[in-house]
Amino acid sequence: MAHRDSFPEVDEILDPGGLIREAYRMESMSLPEARSIFLDWAIKLAPEVDPQIAIRRLLALYGGRVPQVHPMTQVLTEGLGSVAHRGRRQGGARARAAWKHTPQ
Repeated sequence: MAHRDSFPEVDEILDPGGLIREAYRMESMSLPEARSIFLDWAIKLAPEVDPQIAIRRLLALYGGRVPQVHPMTQVLTEGLGSVAHRGRRQGGARARAAWKHTPQ
């Protein structure tokens, strides 16, 4: 495992509160713990920050400092896939209103 002091300082824009950095610094972590931390990170991420770009930067910043089998690396990589395939929300009041006014 990487030495705890070898990690760069926290970038508050990419890693609010240093959650991802601290996850990588943990001596042992389970996959469910990493997923929980990822969810907390995603909630704290500013709306103007593109999650896919943030994940790629975090992987470049922290992922290379630990073995590739680290649970946080796995979760961030999975997060890239889910962010890339996330579609726009469909439905809602506008969709129902538009459907009501569509000639049948």
